[in-house]
Amino acid sequence: MTTYNWDLIERLLHEVQNGAGHSFTPRPYAEQHAAAMAAEGEPIGNLDDLKVTATEYEKLLLDRGFIAPRPEDEGGNGENFVLTPRGASLLSLLDSSIPGHDHPRQVLDEQVDALDEATFDEVASTVQIA
Repeated sequence: MTTYNWDLIERLLHEVQNGAGHSFTPRPYAEQHAAAMAAEGEPIGNLDDLKVTATEYEKLLLDRGFIAPRPEDEGGNGENFVLTPRGASLLSLLDSSIPGHDHPRQVLDEQVDALDEATFDEVASTVQIA
């Protein structure tokens, strides 16, 4: 089974969502994520590993259709992205600001690879938020 750092993926997807006009930089986002975790008293583990994971997630999210290059007329600069409908669906499942967000994450964790395109599309069509 493939396990994912859902909090980090949520952070990356929020950065994509708000990324018009500036470059997408997963390594600094990982640093900011780690700082937020530390401020909440959560263990952060190895920061370099987290940065590498963030970079790997960028490629995975792009390759599997969760994000796409941002068009120039929407603030694209060749180095930033937009959420695809699949990416927006993933963000809605992961969104920690929604009460009950743990259930969708649990359902995703039960999959062999929750971010496999077919698996995700099937799960996203059936899982209920809150």
